[in-house]
Amino acid sequence: MPIKQLMTLILLTILIAACGTSSTSIASPVAAGDIFNLPKNADGYTDISIDQLKPALDNKNFTLVNVHIPYEGELPQTDAFIPYNEIEANLSRLPADKNAKIVLYCRSGRMSAEAAQNLAKLGYTRIVEVDGGMQAWQSAGNELITK
Repeated sequence: MPIKQLMTLILLTILIAACGTSSTSIASPVAAGDIFNLPKNADGYTDISIDQLKPALDNKNFTLVNVHIPYEGELPQTDAFIPYNEIEANLSRLPADKNAKIVLYCRSGRMSAEAAQNLAKLGYTRIVEVDGGMQAWQSAGNELITK
C-alpha cells in the first residue's frame, strides 16, 4: 500500500475513534429533568413532551397551570387552573417575576400553546408548554385527577 493511502487510512481511523468516544459525560438538560434549559421555539416558549415533563415533576420547581376549558381533569401537582383565553386577565394568579418557571398544559396542546405564546409576548421568559397535554399524559399510561 502506498504511503499516502496508508497515512490517509491512519488519519481516518484516528478521527473516527476520536468522534466515537468520550472520557467525560455531560448530562443533557432533558436527562437531568431541567426543561427550562431547552431551546425556545419561534414564539418564545419551549415545547416539551410528557417524557420530558415526568422527571421534572419528580423535583418540581415550577408553577404548573392547566389552561384547558372546560375543566376535563388535571395532571398531578397542578398549581392553578386559568382558562387559556383569560390568561392575561389572570396574571395576578401567576408568579409576579416574569423569569419564574411556568409550565402550561391543556387537553391536546392547542390552548396551552396559545396561552404560552401570549405570556411570551407579555415578557415572560421561562414558559414551557406540554405537547399533547392531558391526552398525551393518558396515552403514556398515566391517570388524570378529576375533581
